[in-house]
Amino acid sequence: MSDVFKFKNEQMKVLHLTWIAFFVSFFTWFNMAPLATTMMESSSWLTNEHLAALAIINVALTIPARIVIGMLLDRFGPRIVYSGLLITMSIPTFMFAFGDSWTQLMVSRLLLSSIGASFVVGIRMVSEWFPPKDVGFAEGIYGGWGNFGSAAGAMLLPWLALTMFGGDEGWRYAVALTGVICIVYGIIYFIAVRDTPEGKAYIKPKKSGAMEVSSWKDLILLIIWTVPLGGALAVLAWRLAGLGFISHTVLHVTYVVIGLTIIYQIYKILQVNIPILKRGVPEDDKYEFKNVAALNSTYFANFGAELAIVSMLPMFFQLTFSLSPTTAGIIAASFAIINLVARPLGGILSDRMDSRKNTMLIYMIGITAGLGLMGFIDSSWPLILAITVTILTSVFVQGAEGATFAIIPMIKKRLTGQVAGMAGAYGNVGSTLYLTLYTFVTPQTFFFVLAGGALISFVMCYLWLEEPENAFAEDYYESSVDMANAVSNEPEFELKRAASGNDYRLKG
Repeated sequence: MSDVFKFKNEQMKVLHLTWIAFFVSFFTWFNMAPLATTMMESSSWLTNEHLAALAIINVALTIPARIVIGMLLDRFGPRIVYSGLLITMSIPTFMFAFGDSWTQLMVSRLLLSSIGASFVVGIRMVSEWFPPKDVGFAEGIYGGWGNFGSAAGAMLLPWLALTMFGGDEGWRYAVALTGVICIVYGIIYFIAVRDTPEGKAYIKPKKSGAMEVSSWKDLILLIIWTVPLGGALAVLAWRLAGLGFISHTVLHVTYVVIGLTIIYQIYKILQVNIPILKRGVPEDDKYEFKNVAALNSTYFANFGAELAIVSMLPMFFQLTFSLSPTTAGIIAASFAIINLVARPLGGILSDRMDSRKNTMLIYMIGITAGLGLMGFIDSSWPLILAITVTILTSVFVQGAEGATFAIIPMIKKRLTGQVAGMAGAYGNVGSTLYLTLYTFVTPQTFFFVLAGGALISFVMCYLWLEEPENAFAEDYYESSVDMANAVSNEPEFELKRAASGNDYRLKG
């Protein structure tokens, strides 16, 4: 841990600059929730129903954006994509800040939901700068510390709106400030970082548009796992219709658009992979898609559960133990704040234990047990015991997130952006489906549902997840295709290799 604070080390400098980029993204993404009541007080037409609809819209494009950003990332590199995303997302931030109609607020919030894809970018950047033996630790720091941006927004934005700016329009200037920060930091990030350390090539896929697979069976699996991503968007549209913000006609048109988008994505999957599979994948370049599926399930079960729990926990504690809203909010906040420690711990344990798979399994069974215990919490429990169980469950939930992304860069290095994008999208699919289910069940039953999801993920990891090659090595496994791509994508890299006396030409 002491190495984290050696700021002159370029490796650590990139880690810090990258988690700050993630922090800025989440600070901006969640800039509405802490200002919701202030917005209602300053606008005579805004209602609780409007805010509920905006909360749904705030995650609508995150799922497809994570897939798209994953592809762009593997193609263009994290430096350009992260900088471009931050600067671009400042536009809908300003639109939302100064919007004075429902249409403006809705459209700008919809566009701004794409900033949730920022998480994926740093996963690839960090994996380029840290070797397999340390990548879990680094990814945990990136995710855990960056994710705190949402909590920082909850603490700072009300003060900025009410005290620093003040007046009925104070919330607008507070939101606009987050847009300014996005622009400024986007420029700083572009200037201050590189995609890879000196002398290391950034290996890209041969084709963009869809994830490469290694067998016809995996091609079918990829298509099967792509469909639910559109299904989650359909659920969000259905919820908006239920709140009365879109008509049945618009809902049906949305369903058609989502269906066509899924068909187009399946077409791209076939377009990219059929030529590869017909030509034949070299043995040393093959990977099993079931590993991606297993990690999709873990992020569905851990990050999906986290977002769902954070949304309902304040009210649960307030009603169960007859607490004030402030006290219940502070207790519930502990579930998110523990992320600062728990997620890096998950990455560190994945790096230090003998098996990354076993670390993942331990975390998933811990989540199952913790959420199962939370299902028994009622007013007869001592409050301190309920808080203890909640915090311990949070340690497992967020540690599992760190353990998940300690494995993802090792599945297929050149596809890290797309694998991270798909797993990240499944986290949002999980939160969408869980929160929809929450509207039909009691809080106690809800916790049992979450525990069931974690148990299913445990079984999937036990059956499908494999220990990665080079899991604790000094460098990532590179296939013959990776080395060929490095040379073809980076001509200057070939010259550097020749000058250094290292021959990386393919034999045979």
